[in-house]
Amino acid sequence: MNIEIVSGSPREASVTIRVAKYLQQYLSLHDSKQSVGLIDVREWKLGQLQTVFNSVGNTPDEFKPLAERMFSTDAFIIVTPEYNGSFSSEIKNLFDHFPKQARKAFGLCTASVGALGGARGTQPLLLYVPALFGIASPNLLIVPFIDKKFNEQNELIELSFEKQIHVFVSEFLWLAEKLTNG
Repeated sequence: MNIEIVSGSPREASVTIRVAKYLQQYLSLHDSKQSVGLIDVREWKLGQLQTVFNSVGNTPDEFKPLAERMFSTDAFIIVTPEYNGSFSSEIKNLFDHFPKQARKAFGLCTASVGALGGARGTQPLLLYVPALFGIASPNLLIVPFIDKKFNEQNELIELSFEKQIHVFVSEFLWLAEKLTNG
């Protein structure tokens, strides 16, 4: 199964990338059946939406490698900071360029340095995923005080948080496997 983790922070000094990279490593180490990629929105300058890319062939050459990943993945994990009660506009821009992710599982993770962990950003995401024809896993990963849970080397330093990660990943994989394998 192909899984893409989408890190949605546009900030150069992003702390949410820490949990995205940790999840990529966690999934790769705990289940060798998965191919786990990481799409960092900072690496792709899509610009404001002018054209929807509904196939690899319909995508400009500079974005074809991204299009191949977006269309060939079986499931996504979105990792985003919270911006004013919502998810990052870069997440929306990415998926607006590559919409209609029909019957794909979506794991939703928000993170912040504050006490709420971006929890308010989950509600708009839960509305957005069905608009993409995706299916959101009901188990969310909300990471408060991310700078105290993950260090700059993307290592989990608050070991008691591993249980939440395990539950999130297990439930996401269950859904993704059901949707992929029928």
